[in-house]
Amino acid sequence: MSSLRILLRSLAVAGLSAALLAPASVARAEPTPAELTKQIEKSSTELERIVESYNKLNEEIKANKATAATLQAKIGPLQEQAERSRADVGTLAATAYKTGGMRTARALLEPGGPASLPDRLGTLDQLTRQRQQTIAGFTDSQRRLIDQKTRLDATLAREAAQAKQLTAGKKKIEADLSRLYELRRQAYGRATEAPAKSSSAGSAPAISGSAGVAVRYAYGAIGKPYVYGADGPSGYDCSGLTLAAWRAAGKSLPHNAAMQWDATSRISRSSLQPGDLVFYSGLGHVAIYVGSGQIIDAPSAGRNVNKRGMDIMSIAGYGRVR
Repeated sequence: MSSLRILLRSLAVAGLSAALLAPASVARAEPTPAELTKQIEKSSTELERIVESYNKLNEEIKANKATAATLQAKIGPLQEQAERSRADVGTLAATAYKTGGMRTARALLEPGGPASLPDRLGTLDQLTRQRQQTIAGFTDSQRRLIDQKTRLDATLAREAAQAKQLTAGKKKIEADLSRLYELRRQAYGRATEAPAKSSSAGSAPAISGSAGVAVRYAYGAIGKPYVYGADGPSGYDCSGLTLAAWRAAGKSLPHNAAMQWDATSRISRSSLQPGDLVFYSGLGHVAIYVGSGQIIDAPSAGRNVNKRGMDIMSIAGYGRVR
């Protein structure tokens, strides 16, 4: 074989090898920092929706448990009253048996007994019927309460099962985030934002009343980490921060953005005042307005509570705490 032919064949083999190796080298390319950030933000947004659903479910479970406890407290005394009334009727029946025989006792025990009872037992018969009516009333009320509690127990069982499903979903996303955080550590040197002092955002504006208390609390939370399902003081999720800020001001809000939407009054953007809440598309995120177009919020996993412009995403509306 001529040296020219050997050379051409060598070049062809080298070219084929390069073509085969090129895609593999592309496939092994590490994500860029921008791509990593995009992946983390996408997973964080998905996780925040799950966390907010989990928070909502916990709020509903707490409310149902309180209702069930109230019903149980009513059922107990009612049952005791019914038992006492039955005991009273039993005593009356025993007395009637001793004084008037079995026929009279049967009449006393059965509502609407024979009309021909002796007059001397008329008072006793009337008292017995009243006792029986009382027992019937207790029994009907008790049955209604027990039926309601049975329905509540079924609801609690269903919600407990849903909570397990949400927890499983949350764990999966956290596992995904753990992987992404490791990639971010490789790209940036750390998985989460470094702690920051609240003073870095400036001083809280001078606002009077309960709104001022809520805003000052939010300023004090700046730099603390986003923590799923938390309402302080060492970490917060989005609705946990707004809940905690207004709790400091003596107002009660549920731990869920959508439920906070329902618990506040609708206002326009032009009417915004410090302390008002800003809700974002899908009601999966909420922040507290602090004035001058700025909000304080707990953004997402791996980030800290901070102050920023309120147009961070599509806004669903605004709420004023009642």
